[in-house]
Amino acid sequence: MNRRRLVRVPASTANLGPGYDVLAAALAIELELEVEETGDFSVECDVPGVPCDRSNLCVRAFERLRPADGLSFRIRSAIPAAAGLGSSAAAIVAGLCAADHLYELDAPLFEHAAELEGHPDNVAAALLGGFVICAGSGEEPVRFDPPAGLEGVLVTPGAEIPTSEARAAMPVEVPLIDAVHNVGHASLLVLGLASGDFSLIGRGLRDRLHQPRRRSLYPASMDLLESADELGAVGATISGAGPTVLLWSHWEQTGALVDRLSTEAGGCEIRRVTFSPGGADVREL
Repeated sequence: MNRRRLVRVPASTANLGPGYDVLAAALAIELELEVEETGDFSVECDVPGVPCDRSNLCVRAFERLRPADGLSFRIRSAIPAAAGLGSSAAAIVAGLCAADHLYELDAPLFEHAAELEGHPDNVAAALLGGFVICAGSGEEPVRFDPPAGLEGVLVTPGAEIPTSEARAAMPVEVPLIDAVHNVGHASLLVLGLASGDFSLIGRGLRDRLHQPRRRSLYPASMDLLESADELGAVGATISGAGPTVLLWSHWEQTGALVDRLSTEAGGCEIRRVTFSPGGADVREL
């Protein structure tokens, strides 16, 4: 009987305002990867433009641990590509988890995923779920559960922002006052998330490090972010490298927020989303 594995991995949103390259969260939008021993190598994917050969990111991650000869890969993803929602991280984590489970390797998955992706925050959230803190190179991420009642609304403009451009917009050094601001507000944010204090969460989301310096890449996204209070959101952040905006909300206000955004963000994709407490999940079929 052919061995089969089904891997589900959540999307992720990184930075969370002041937590540049440190904070991230899993979102309840999934990539699915099915791997089966068929005797022939093949790749199927429902995402337009994704390569269906060994250059596919799921396959490349799988082959980090084991050759993919004789295996069929079937990929289905609801995570938008190049939108700042961790589509690459999800693909990498899915491939690694499939190989690790199929061959019972007990491999250091976070270490491999971070090296392949280049950024630990998205892969930590995709692997572990919930909210994560990545304190630095060589350190294991710390995970904690989303607070009760916290939801989000994703607003995605049509334009794509390459991560390389977003990275290039960041200077090598920043003013001390901006660094101190972000340390303080990231601390408020983590305290608010851990205690379920939505007032602290809203205060903690304010960033002066990366979002203002990338305004020219996504001016419409920044305009929407800055109107979060008027729209009735707890706050807003640029998701990862953008251009998607994540508006944070208490579930009781999310419906009204979506209604306002349908007027204020015309032409954008608007999606209500929950924070996922679960990370990558592997099932034997």
